Amino acid sequence: MTKIDLPTTPEHIFQIFKDISISYKLYHHEAVFTVKEAEAIDRKVGGTPCRNLFLRDKKKKMFLVTAQNETRIDLKNLEKHLACKRLSFGSPERLFTHLGVHPGSVCPFSVINDPQHEIRTLLEKNMMNQPFVAYHPLLNTMTVTLTPQSLIKFFEHIDHPYEIIDL
Repeated sequence: MTKIDLPTTPEHIFQIFKDISISYKLYHHEAVFTVKEAEAIDRKVGGTPCRNLFLRDKKKKMFLVTAQNETRIDLKNLEKHLACKRLSFGSPERLFTHLGVHPGSVCPFSVINDPQHEIRTLLEKNMMNQPFVAYHPLLNTMTVTLTPQSLIKFFEHIDHPYEIIDL
């Protein structure tokens, strides 16, 4: 069992995967905090490497954007799409309060810690068309690969809304 100070552990996520029959591959590795640091690991893991942006706007609405690492995300264009203004990155404190993870470990599974659905979850359309995607399971010393359909199954199981958008 991983000893960490998180409200939800990776093991809990893996138990959900088992309970709802999600197949995945798990890889353990050194901690990585940036897309650049993860490049060598991504080559070993396979699947489409993805990144996650925890954002907020001037009205303090929060967003989790999950996309392929290679996708360029223009925050000004995203503001127009979301009908909001002044998107910026959420603080580490806000990240932990609302998603229960630390910087470097943001992932789509972290919305399990958002039972009030305060986070608007956005999944990149091109990412969702890949055969396999790769994310950290709440901790940046592990990576899981699974199908985009399995990610949707996870969201449906925890009853968290999501949107698929073209970035």
